[in-house]
Amino acid sequence: MNSIDEKLQPVLAEVIRRNAGEPEFHQAVHEVLESLGRVVAKHPHYLEQALIERICEPERQIIFRIPWTDDQGQVQINRGFRVQFNSALGPYKGGMRFHPSVNVGIIKFLGFEQTFKNALTGMPIGGGKGGSDFDPKGRSDAEIMRFCQSLMTELHRHLGEQTDVPAGDIGVGGREIGYMFGQYKRLNNRFEAGVFTGKALAYGGSRARTEATGYGNTYFVDSMLKTRGTNFDGKTVVVSGSGNVAIYSIEKVQSFGGKVIACSDSSGYIVDENGIDLALLKEIKTVRRERISEYARRRGNGVHFIASDKGSIWDVPCDVAMPSATQNELSGKDARVLVKNGVIAVGEGANMPSTPEAVKVFRDASVLFAPGKAANAGGVATSALEMQQNASRDSWTFEQTEARLAAIMRSIHDTCHETADEYGAPGDYVLGANIAGFVRVAEAMRMLGVI
Repeated sequence: MNSIDEKLQPVLAEVIRRNAGEPEFHQAVHEVLESLGRVVAKHPHYLEQALIERICEPERQIIFRIPWTDDQGQVQINRGFRVQFNSALGPYKGGMRFHPSVNVGIIKFLGFEQTFKNALTGMPIGGGKGGSDFDPKGRSDAEIMRFCQSLMTELHRHLGEQTDVPAGDIGVGGREIGYMFGQYKRLNNRFEAGVFTGKALAYGGSRARTEATGYGNTYFVDSMLKTRGTNFDGKTVVVSGSGNVAIYSIEKVQSFGGKVIACSDSSGYIVDENGIDLALLKEIKTVRRERISEYARRRGNGVHFIASDKGSIWDVPCDVAMPSATQNELSGKDARVLVKNGVIAVGEGANMPSTPEAVKVFRDASVLFAPGKAANAGGVATSALEMQQNASRDSWTFEQTEARLAAIMRSIHDTCHETADEYGAPGDYVLGANIAGFVRVAEAMRMLGVI
């Protein structure tokens, strides 16, 4: 891990002191601060007015209980969160995550990352994140509806298309967005379409939004590969996960001529040397909602399933790795195996899926490494495009929206690449993304005064 400039060490110490027991948030702040030494050396005015300290402190943290009744008539209690991190560039924008692991520290880390990710898109959106420790797995549609309605009964008062605009994340797809938006509409007596993104097309959603994060990550990695005179054509690729981001990363990689040979879920991973059968994977994971082992059973032909306690998906040799499941899934040990096996590029489809040790291994080995705040920004960028369509009462074609997405991702890549060059670290996309995102947010905050 790179060291933090001595002028910034007190900032990290105070973040750790004030946010005890939140290691993911500490990790996210550390990762940004270690890039900023070059910035404050060149532009010392960013040390004034506690600007960096303010960037590390959420503007608002909302924690609330969510009582709901299950199908057996038993009352259940979950905890809800919304961290409105930074609104210097626009209304808070970020997804809602439903997963048992959710706590305020994880939501804070996600909101902090989201602030810089949203800044990199160049769109007028601030950073926020939310969710609950509710587990939607195994719950009926009726239970999920009652849960979402109870959550929104409290959260609705903190939202608005000019205030805070949630979207989906892990455990929150079109079904959950629909239930939450429906309750918001009922409570506010307004069809305020721009207050949620990730909506279904039937009531104001955007074409290409479902595909956007996976497609965007692939566009970013393709741009990185082109800086070394190559592309996806003929490359073997491993994509962790098998949710929305992973599926559409696989789809776009295949369209670029790459061969995805492995993907996973929490139970384990499958290896298909002939290339993933995307139609079968979509049926199993998005229609039937079954475990990834079912792919191996139905596909046959030498496809292997390896349980999660028997090995790591990153043991599979590949040219390109795209971690697209969850935070800290790719360890330093995994990174060393990937480097030994000849990986040339890594694109983070999930939020902070590589540990700090893994990131250091990739950077030290000169592997092209795309951090999540840049590589997976396609989802929120297309959410901002959905907000544009809602505001103008318009609906774009898939081709129009994807063309805008592609242009945004190429622009984010170029910004990160050029910023790394400007600050004396050519090819370091981590430093380029952190500095470019920070400068955009910091400049807006500086102009708005001490608020």
